[in-house]
Amino acid sequence: MHDKEHRYSELSNIENSDKYTEREKVAVAYTDAIVWNPELADDSLWAKLHANFSEPEIVELGYWAGFTSGGQRWLHTLHTNQGELQNAIEKNLKHTIIAD
Repeated sequence: MHDKEHRYSELSNIENSDKYTEREKVAVAYTDAIVWNPELADDSLWAKLHANFSEPEIVELGYWAGFTSGGQRWLHTLHTNQGELQNAIEKNLKHTIIAD
């Protein structure tokens, strides 16, 4: 296992880092395409995805990246932060259960 601190310091230049596996580099590239720029998902990226992941893994990775990114964007439209919505839901559930 690589030292996490050193890995994070190289994340912005992951393509040239020896701290990440090829599989990790491809996963980050795919996530970047989903979150920031879909045009990055070119034939080269898809070839790398299929060389490193099974079809179900590609779907799971893509779903996770899209769901997480979309969820964060939605939270921003509510002018809330991570965890605040969950806390409010749990608080309302406690009041509903007590009232029933």
